[in-house]
Amino acid sequence: MVRLGSGPCRALSLSRSPSVLSKYVPRITSNRWTPDDEAVLLEDWFKDNVYAFDSKSRKKIYSVDTPPPYLSGHVHIGQLLHYTQIDTIARYRRMQGLEVNFPLGIDRNGLPVELRVEKEFGMNMHTTPRAEFVQKCKEQLDLYEDEVVESFKRMGIGFNTYDDQGSYRTDSPEYRAVTQATFIGLWNQGLVYSDYRPNNWCFECGTTIADAEVEYDERPATLNYLYFQVDGMDPIKIATTRPELLCACGAVFVHPADERYHGYGGKKARVPIFNLEVPIIESATAQIEFGTGALMVCSYGDMADVMAFRDYALKTIAAVSPDGKMTSAAGKYAGFTTEDARRQIIEDLKAQGILYKQEAINQRVPICWRSKTPIEFIAMDEYYLRQAEFTEALMKIARETKFYPESHRQILIDWINRVTVDWPVSRRRYYGTEMPIWYCNACGKPVVPEPGELKYYQPWREDPPFSKCPKCGGQKGFKGEDRTFDTWMDSSISGLQIIGYMRDQALFKKAFGRVIRTQGKDIVRTWLFYSLLRTYQLLKKPAFNEIWVSGHVVDEKGEKMSKSKGNSPPPGPFISKYGADAMRLFGVLEAGLGSDVRFSEDRLSGVSKFMTKLWNIGRFVSMFSFPEGIPFEELTPVDQWVLAEANKMVEGIAPDCELLDFHKPATDVKTFAWSFLADHVLEMLKGRCFNSENQFTPDEQRSAWFALHEALRTVLKALAPVTPFITDRIYRDLYNKKGVHRERFPVPDNDWQSPLTKHTNLLLQTNAGFWKFKRDNGLSLRQGIPEACISGKLKPWAKDLQAMHGIGKLRFTKPKGGGFVEVSLSESDEVIYVRLPQPTTSGS
Repeated sequence: MVRLGSGPCRALSLSRSPSVLSKYVPRITSNRWTPDDEAVLLEDWFKDNVYAFDSKSRKKIYSVDTPPPYLSGHVHIGQLLHYTQIDTIARYRRMQGLEVNFPLGIDRNGLPVELRVEKEFGMNMHTTPRAEFVQKCKEQLDLYEDEVVESFKRMGIGFNTYDDQGSYRTDSPEYRAVTQATFIGLWNQGLVYSDYRPNNWCFECGTTIADAEVEYDERPATLNYLYFQVDGMDPIKIATTRPELLCACGAVFVHPADERYHGYGGKKARVPIFNLEVPIIESATAQIEFGTGALMVCSYGDMADVMAFRDYALKTIAAVSPDGKMTSAAGKYAGFTTEDARRQIIEDLKAQGILYKQEAINQRVPICWRSKTPIEFIAMDEYYLRQAEFTEALMKIARETKFYPESHRQILIDWINRVTVDWPVSRRRYYGTEMPIWYCNACGKPVVPEPGELKYYQPWREDPPFSKCPKCGGQKGFKGEDRTFDTWMDSSISGLQIIGYMRDQALFKKAFGRVIRTQGKDIVRTWLFYSLLRTYQLLKKPAFNEIWVSGHVVDEKGEKMSKSKGNSPPPGPFISKYGADAMRLFGVLEAGLGSDVRFSEDRLSGVSKFMTKLWNIGRFVSMFSFPEGIPFEELTPVDQWVLAEANKMVEGIAPDCELLDFHKPATDVKTFAWSFLADHVLEMLKGRCFNSENQFTPDEQRSAWFALHEALRTVLKALAPVTPFITDRIYRDLYNKKGVHRERFPVPDNDWQSPLTKHTNLLLQTNAGFWKFKRDNGLSLRQGIPEACISGKLKPWAKDLQAMHGIGKLRFTKPKGGGFVEVSLSESDEVIYVRLPQPTTSGS
């Protein structure tokens, strides 16, 4: 038995004569499609190099710059669903005849692994020998990489190869050498400089972070109301959430229009506890409505304070050290953590009668995007890459590059509008690409290697490739820089790395300008922005010709899935239970491009039922040979109609496919396969396909076979980018031993047209009417009916409808006699009339 239609709600029985059964045996022998069948196909793909990239191909090269996953822990469902959607793009373009370059990349640089090693092994990065700490980081990354790679394979991600040759790791000497070479190029352009200035500092990560790595979170805080004494006037009232920064107060701002403080401008206020005298300055930056309207301005309190100190040339005082403790400027509170200092100072203010009120508020707090801990502004000497001066050029690129979806272009535009300061690119960490800088022992000036041969430098452990200082001519040796790059310095050149930049000039010349960036919306301001910046600085051209930005994968409550939140279940059990194809299809059916995908096992289970349906369709069709080459005009009108409907489906999905949004296409193909092909067409044509009573001619029978095979082939090719396993298995068994993934994606066929498509809905409703009639009257769906009257518009389907529903006489006029039951058709003004079968009498 081959199970088919949910429309008629029954299984297609093959209980026909023995001769029929022996004649029509499914070529697809397995009764069921299971997740285990997917794993078998993986071996065929690897053996046949189905997805291999040929850099010497004469086809147009299409490169997919996919986000290399960071190995910070176990892979989760959200990550895998994201990569399957990117893989769908690569498969789609490959089936369009492009030479797709889709390399596997793994991001292995950066903070997370360092923090994990420090936590899990109790190692302190700055007290452990650097080589030992770096080796431990590498060992941890190796453990997680195997899991990630195996998960990618199991989900059918069709990278060029999974071999080391043809893939990349951001911590490999080859990759790091290119990162360093691009930095040297920018250094020689004068785009890198060193400066001592306040930066975002994360205490947990122990390093400077860029503005793009700062997020904001609403958190509860206490607004403390204090008195600042003013000679000859009433005390001025100050409201602050950071009393621990009183020692760093440089001024008090009042708004010039605030009548409460008329006459205070130009006076001096005395800071409590620390007895500092600071100027009272009239400034429009003071908010009349917030707190008391008087603003305590502290060096490095926030970015507004930083700007105020610069604008008014105030003397800065560093109150907080890089280890999160108060400095000597805090007097008796020196050595306290900021939290402890805040508590103690509040107690002291209360004891002195200076704190007169407290108020609970919610405050927008800047936090580190990795650790989620609040940041401080700490003044340090760092290296900066100029970026503010490039915003106009980058804005032009942002407005002119193709974006999928178009709405996400605004995320990039909004960020570019916010860029006002340069990018701090140096980091005080160990596991990253080293800055290729040495300092002359004679003059102290920084020196970088000459551009030329690609080489990976480690200044902290090796001598420079030069012996004489080009600045002073000194030969007293050099001291190597021990800082590393911000990890985005590596990631931001992935789009150049994958097309051979500085390594394979022939490939780079062919491939540059035809690269798509695929990524999530959460890293637009980092990975995307920095990639556009770096490529423009190096080449004065856009990095990508297409940019594809997805939403997040969230849990059932709508929360973004992440390892830190613990709401990201391991994917293994779901793959084993439902299969990779079901998970991939679920990912595109759940939401359109750019919207969040809400994960639900219940809905995943529902999607998996379609895999069974598609397998049963393929197995049924496999009983009949494929009479290739029948011209469209020689098919029966009904079979022309079947292919015309398939053609309409292809026409309908084409626009969204070209927008690389496979939500509607997958939905439409699934609906066509299940609700049209299985529920109606197969049920209608099975009588003609078997032709057990010879009521059809051989040509009519072969025409039905041809139509079913062509419709199935169209479905398989249209679904192949989304569900690569089951489509390839059926295609290999029925049409091409090499599989479906090198076939061409379906395009509309102008020859596949039929005037009958205007009656499709009426036909489907008529079928539903017959099924309803039988159910309502307690009849088996297989039981025949003696006579029926239907719309004359359906005459072309007459013979197939009679075979489908077992109709003795089929008329196309309203009946004149009695004995008919009128059945109204839903979504139509039409009705059908059905004569009830005569009841059988016992013994007759």
